[in-house]
Amino acid sequence: MGELTSIPARRGKGAFVDRGGSIRLVNTFGYQVVDVWAFNRHDLHEFMSMEHCRASLMSLAPRVGESLVTNKRRPILTLVEDLTEGVHDMLFAACDRYRYESLGCKEYHDNCTDNLASVFKELKLDLPEVPCPFNAFQNSVPADGSKITFKPPVAAPGQHITLRAEMDALVVFSCCPQDLVPVNGPGGGEPRGAHFQVMP
Repeated sequence: MGELTSIPARRGKGAFVDRGGSIRLVNTFGYQVVDVWAFNRHDLHEFMSMEHCRASLMSLAPRVGESLVTNKRRPILTLVEDLTEGVHDMLFAACDRYRYESLGCKEYHDNCTDNLASVFKELKLDLPEVPCPFNAFQNSVPADGSKITFKPPVAAPGQHITLRAEMDALVVFSCCPQDLVPVNGPGGGEPRGAHFQVMP
């Protein structure tokens, strides 16, 4: 079993996972959203796609035993373990500079889009595009059939999810740095770090 790797608060980290292997994402300090992307290691233009996942699962969040699929509608990650209450999000695009500008931020703000790009740059890979991520632990609850509200995550310290790779994959995590709307922690909270562990 691999070592725990830290994902610093407000930053991103990536890992290669072989087909049949698993990767565990630990909400180390609790109540922290982590954006998750997965790419076919051999063809980065094939990636985990939330719009295709929603059509495949006919739901807004996966349950244990269900697979997240790519833009070619092929399974890429299967949720094999979830020690949380199963509250996750498949609707929201990753935050970027434009999102923070729209929220009134006048200076640069860390964001998940740039974190994804930084991981690809570190790995000396070309990022084909920024897919909508699987927002692990995010509590975005549709209300009245159409409105979406943000509620604090319910994932407690140390709770985790485990994802099995259905193809050789590059998995990227970003600890959401959002602190202008109540996405992270009780009442909004200060963004925290998390950990992951690659398992054969």
